[in-house]
Amino acid sequence: MEVSVIRSCSQATNPKTELGFSDSRFSFGKFNEKLFSRKPNSVSFESPLRRGKSGLRITAQAAQSDRLPKSKSSTKSKTLNRIRLFAGLPLDVVSGGTVNQFRAISAGLKALKLLGLEGVELPIWWGVVEHESMGKYNWSGYLTIAEMVRKAGLKLNVTLCFHASSQPKIPLPEWVLDIGKTKSNIFFKDRAGKPYRGCLSLAVDELAVLNGKTPMEVYQDFCESFKSAFSAFIGSTITGITMGLGPDGELRYPSHRGFAKSGTVPGAGEFQCYDKNMLHLLKQHAEACGKPKWGLGGPHNAPAYSELPTANTFFKDHGGSWESPYGDFFLSWYSSQLIAHGDRLLSLASSVFSDSAVNIFGKVPLMHSWHGTRSHPSELTAGFYNTATRKGYKEVAEMFARNSCKIILPGMDQSDKYQLKESLSSPELLLAEIGTACNKHGVRISGQNSTVGAPDGLKQIKKNMLSENLNDSFIFQRIGAQFFAPEHFPLFIEFVRKLNQPEPHSGNLPTKEGTTTATDSVHTRSNLSIHMQSA
Repeated sequence: MEVSVIRSCSQATNPKTELGFSDSRFSFGKFNEKLFSRKPNSVSFESPLRRGKSGLRITAQAAQSDRLPKSKSSTKSKTLNRIRLFAGLPLDVVSGGTVNQFRAISAGLKALKLLGLEGVELPIWWGVVEHESMGKYNWSGYLTIAEMVRKAGLKLNVTLCFHASSQPKIPLPEWVLDIGKTKSNIFFKDRAGKPYRGCLSLAVDELAVLNGKTPMEVYQDFCESFKSAFSAFIGSTITGITMGLGPDGELRYPSHRGFAKSGTVPGAGEFQCYDKNMLHLLKQHAEACGKPKWGLGGPHNAPAYSELPTANTFFKDHGGSWESPYGDFFLSWYSSQLIAHGDRLLSLASSVFSDSAVNIFGKVPLMHSWHGTRSHPSELTAGFYNTATRKGYKEVAEMFARNSCKIILPGMDQSDKYQLKESLSSPELLLAEIGTACNKHGVRISGQNSTVGAPDGLKQIKKNMLSENLNDSFIFQRIGAQFFAPEHFPLFIEFVRKLNQPEPHSGNLPTKEGTTTATDSVHTRSNLSIHMQSA
């Protein structure tokens, strides 16, 4: 089999990017008929290059191999072979029970296999599978993907998405949204009373608001149906299941709605405790504490979504309300509700899949904006009571350990030096802090990037993969137009190659920037040959 990545001026008339993706957010677009070469057992990814004649070509001829060659050097202090590398499939890989761009996905799987990846991550959407009515499931498209992955010789990590996606647009099930039209309090609400329809409020987890069933019962039915439908794959092809825990699948409140514009300082976020069910829980807690007036609503002096922490006094570094008895009361309650929600969902997943040979994961966000302040506003509004004076990820790690689950941490491609100074952001310090809590409680971590093409992102990922805090796997998000773009894909290939060859021999070092010697090849027992050439 042959996989080629080619950049050539002669292809400038073809404006399509590799795999025929339609936009930068990884949705598949119109299929590119020139995607594949006509050679049998070969896959070719091509893209235009308007200047320069140099290119990168990688050819792998394999009889039986499924890995890139490993370095023979015995001098390296630490190996990365223990890290299993996955790549996320496009968010909208399945719609209406159909696999989008079947041939492109098949080609991508072959390429990833030849690169030596362990497998792929597949997002399975509640709104796709149980779209029309409660209890009516359509797994057909996802079963097709599972079979494709098995035939490619890859492993599969499945993410059960009980949330919506804004881009590409994948809403919650239609019947759930219909209920929400008359019962908007099944969703989170902000201080202005605006509902967030991207997931259900955690306050209704155990309330019979979905046609006589609780969300927890509906989630359990979904998981049990998945287990039955994919029984032929679970424990063999499917080795990991990630349980969706909230917005974007993460354990957090939707405190930041939408995305901050590039180059702008992000706001503090907004507390999400204003649907009637959250307010009822807050009222009960305040009365139990003998402070009934504290249960009337969230902090009145906290800023809104895009406002800076300094816009009001709640997050003030010295003397802010977050340090007051009221602040401790509210933040303790707010974070405890989130952790209890995560505990319910991970406990459910652990129970349903207890007899299956799979790992259970949950995703925890890296809310690193304003981490350099004492109050850590972005973390507080997202539900993590973590400040300069309180270690808030201890409870999170304890909850994951209690359910024997692993944590997925995104943002491992982010480094402090590329953050806006005005945001007082520190992804590196926050990542280390969460990692320390996980290590203390024996919780294994799987890493994830936040975007494709972050400045020095691959370098930062490798640095984090070498740290003691990351000790399970890494999921690269996500294959698509940017992933296979000529400015990224060759770098990713070299990145994967170096994971197994972190200390290259001097004879294989580049002779010029962007080129290598013509003899840069390594052979394995299975006759795998990798050549990096100038085109």
